[in-house]
Amino acid sequence: MTQEPDFDVAAAHRYFAAHCFNRAWDLIEKDKRTPAEDQMMVALNQASLFHWMNRPDCSDARMSVGYWQASRIQALLGNPAEAQGNGEICLSFSHDLEPFYLGYAHEALARSASLGGDKARAVEHLSRAETQAAQVAEKRDRELLVAHLAALRSAL
Repeated sequence: MTQEPDFDVAAAHRYFAAHCFNRAWDLIEKDKRTPAEDQMMVALNQASLFHWMNRPDCSDARMSVGYWQASRIQALLGNPAEAQGNGEICLSFSHDLEPFYLGYAHEALARSASLGGDKARAVEHLSRAETQAAQVAEKRDRELLVAHLAALRSAL
């Protein structure tokens, strides 16, 4: 028999979905991480996705962002296959979304292809991402995506 918890489960999912995402992002932005912090970064991303999946307001946009973060983390850790797999999941959630999401899905796939040594595939996804970036209506979002793509292109 399962006992009901003595706290608001929905509120916990709301809190931890964002909290875990933001803590993972803090670790992404660190210049140097310990192996334990690398493991924590992965775990936080997975926990964020779990909590989002248990929220009634879970959406393709939230899943797109969560799997984009998972792809970025795996790229930072030097795991091109895992980065690509998460990038493909990100793309699967992004097809019917605004260009911002689709652009970042292609950014994730370009990054993973570059990491894996497939320059042609990286350039293909980078071009798709740039096409999407040009269509992003919100100036701040467009500039952020364009900056990330420019940095990725200069690394190719």
